[in-house]
Amino acid sequence: MSVAHWSDGAWTTPELTGLAPLSLHPATHALHYGSACFEGLKAHRGVDGVVRIFQLQRHAARLQTSASAVVLPVPPVDLVSQMIIDVVAACEDIVPDPPGSLYLRPTLLGTESNVGSAASPSTEALLYVLASPVGSYFAGGGRPLTVKVETEQPRTTPQFGAVKAGANYVMALGTTQVAREHGADQVLFAPGGRIEETGASNVMLLDSRRVVTPALTSAFLDGVTRHSILQIAADLGYEVSEQTITVDDLTAVAARPDGEIALSGTAAGLAAVGAILVDGGRVPVGTGEIGTTTVRLLDVLTEIQTAVRSAPEGWLTPVDPP
Repeated sequence: MSVAHWSDGAWTTPELTGLAPLSLHPATHALHYGSACFEGLKAHRGVDGVVRIFQLQRHAARLQTSASAVVLPVPPVDLVSQMIIDVVAACEDIVPDPPGSLYLRPTLLGTESNVGSAASPSTEALLYVLASPVGSYFAGGGRPLTVKVETEQPRTTPQFGAVKAGANYVMALGTTQVAREHGADQVLFAPGGRIEETGASNVMLLDSRRVVTPALTSAFLDGVTRHSILQIAADLGYEVSEQTITVDDLTAVAARPDGEIALSGTAAGLAAVGAILVDGGRVPVGTGEIGTTTVRLLDVLTEIQTAVRSAPEGWLTPVDPP
């Protein structure tokens, strides 16, 4: 892992070290007042054997946005990027062949040890980057998912949903656990009937001509995979739209033979939804199988990540091992 500290208004030079436990004072600010945020991105081994990080700059910039929101020192993009590159280079030999990848988790914590600072930001911080080889995110691999639509409980506080912070995820855990007991893989939060996102993924409605996704608000995350899929779809000639989507819109798409619903995210890529649980009933999505547009978009995304297909400028960062 790579580690850097912030104190007295400056960042230390990052240190690349073996994975080891962190030593935190019991009064650490992040443990009591939630001054923490993180990112999640991947490095992929290409068909040519070269390891490349996907959308590095966009993830580093989003970490800056989250850091600012939780009132932590904002790490420079160059610092975050170099720490991630260093970790990937050191772990180059454990990056799996496709469809596996190396998952990367930059994490920023407020580390001032003061339980009396609830109304003040942390004066010290820790930034570190972890790496782990991963396979498929969802159990069962490429099977269609079942998603429960939740119209009462929000995923998180509306003004804070665009921040990648642990508190946003833990708020969705209870609702998701209950849904899993009733056969759902994930919960799609739609407070007041307006579709937002699941506990860990953006949502898209698709058919042979169009890709539609909820317009961004402060209530949910500006997903990097979401952005990537929308650009891929537009480049392939699909009509791409970001707009308000209601539960009625969702069920209407599900009822069409060519209708598709998919979840997008760094961990999942693009995962097909085969059924939605809504108003106490189960509604199949299209044929109930993985749709052709979902397959096509995921295939192109994967081909870009693994250098089978040329990537848009800035999407891939090659990494040379030490």
